[in-house]
Amino acid sequence: MKSVTEYLDYRIYMQDYYNERKRVSSFSWREFTRSSGFTSPTYLKLVCEGKTRLSPPGAEQVGMAMHLAGFELEYFKTMVVYCHAKTDQERKIAYETMLEIARNNKIKVVDGEAFKYFESWIHPVVRELAPVMPGATPGNIAKRCCHEVSAGDVRESLDFMVKTGLLKRNGDAYEQTDKHLKGKSDIMPVALRSMHREMASFAEEAIDRYAPSERNFTGLTMGISAEDYDKILQELDACRKKIAQIALNSRGTERVYRLNLQLFPLTWKEGEGNGEENS
Repeated sequence: MKSVTEYLDYRIYMQDYYNERKRVSSFSWREFTRSSGFTSPTYLKLVCEGKTRLSPPGAEQVGMAMHLAGFELEYFKTMVVYCHAKTDQERKIAYETMLEIARNNKIKVVDGEAFKYFESWIHPVVRELAPVMPGATPGNIAKRCCHEVSAGDVRESLDFMVKTGLLKRNGDAYEQTDKHLKGKSDIMPVALRSMHREMASFAEEAIDRYAPSERNFTGLTMGISAEDYDKILQELDACRKKIAQIALNSRGTERVYRLNLQLFPLTWKEGEGNGEENS
């Protein structure tokens, strides 16, 4: 059976534990539940089916019944908190705690590298800057960034990207590689939303911070159908890919830019409402 640190859903881990025990013995849900200190013989089965949930004290009881101890037990307990988090911030804190537990014990967590890369603006910007600043110190790179970042943060970013293969060191210079980090778990939207919030905040600042010749803001308010919305998404995707190709073929990097493609509703659908009129 896989290590608990290879899971992000405690229910799947519990089900796999049960299946493995069942495969080699006459293990039952009744026995599993009893060894965890619960009275209802089907309680843990219902947990695994998503029909009920573990409480923090229950998580410790079940973890110990599965013979988890030390950092593995702490990881399992935090995974329960992660799965039941109600907000992005709560989920992010729990996941980062899981990463810390694993890192302290030299173990990787599912999508840990991708999460770290996408949760902040620093890594993508440094990845673009470092290759065009051969011999530059982390402090030099930090000074090129329009938003405040320390030399230590830049150094940590460079080390992280070299370690993960996103950058390759060649003497006193860095080169971009073809590697890309793609996460598949449900933690990735949390990281991406975190970056989108940062970039949206930067975009708001840019309206007054830069002259119109240095930034471009346009907008269009329109009434469309669901079918038209899908067509527009296709056009935006095609446009984004064309722009990415232009950047790929660029003869040099004078500045690092961010392009936000934003399309969002300003009204509710007919009959949908926001529920506030009755609150």
